Amino acid sequence: MARFRPQRAVPGRYRLPETGTPLRKGLSGLSNLLTRIIVAAIFGPLIILISYLGGSWLFGMVMLFGMIGIGEFMFGSGIRPKMILFWITSLFTAGMLAASMLLSISSGLLILTGYFIFLGMVTAVRNTTPSELFKQQSTLIWGVAYIGLLYPFVYMVRQLSGQGGDWMLFMFGTLWLSDTLAMFIGKAFGKRKLAPTVSPNKTIAGFIGGMTGGIIVAFILGFWRLSNIELPLLLMAGILISLVGQLGDLVESCWKRAIGIKDSSAIIPGHGGVLDRFDSLLFAAPVLYLFLDNFIYQ
Repeated sequence: MARFRPQRAVPGRYRLPETGTPLRKGLSGLSNLLTRIIVAAIFGPLIILISYLGGSWLFGMVMLFGMIGIGEFMFGSGIRPKMILFWITSLFTAGMLAASMLLSISSGLLILTGYFIFLGMVTAVRNTTPSELFKQQSTLIWGVAYIGLLYPFVYMVRQLSGQGGDWMLFMFGTLWLSDTLAMFIGKAFGKRKLAPTVSPNKTIAGFIGGMTGGIIVAFILGFWRLSNIELPLLLMAGILISLVGQLGDLVESCWKRAIGIKDSSAIIPGHGGVLDRFDSLLFAAPVLYLFLDNFIYQ
């Protein structure tokens, strides 16, 4: 009888697809999505709880996020300051955060003025080109002002009145629902781009859809937690938060696109950096505080 010759295995025939194939990309995308969900499920409620409770816990959280944020801003911008300048800049930022939260925004501005003078003296004697000097000075000053003056308003909204915790729920709920509705409505109906050179995925339909998030939250919390506030004022607050939050997201996208990075850092698994996650909050909190202080609790 003739023998059957065993077939020789062809090299690579039974191997898993190499990196970059659709299967690997699909598995990688699924893993990243799972990571995002797990991290959000753990830290999201914790952050909201701390924000609702306020006090020293919220103060500490704002300080922590602010210090991480200024580090992300400095190194993400590509200026790579020397360590002594990095730590002094961080110290000034911490001073601005603490002074603005515990004293007043005016106190934070005084510290920013001191940093401006300090930075001018230190960087002026460096052996570098005028263009590089200007780039480093303007980037550092903008970063310290951006972090040091906007972050404290998160704390200030909570401490403004006895209903501060409810307004924190209002703000977080509006930003989350606006972001969610903007994504789904934009994908379903979006044709015209909102800002194609800054954020190609954002559409006008998504932007309008996101605004409805503020309206929905205003109705829900208006009946649930803020029934003493007139509905028109709640609607105005919700629309303002949604509007400014989406614009804040565009500002962050513009900064990252200008320097050629996708995320400010990778400190939050699956979500990028602190600046990536709280870009909308940084712009929404000051606007909400000013609205509450001038129209509701004046």
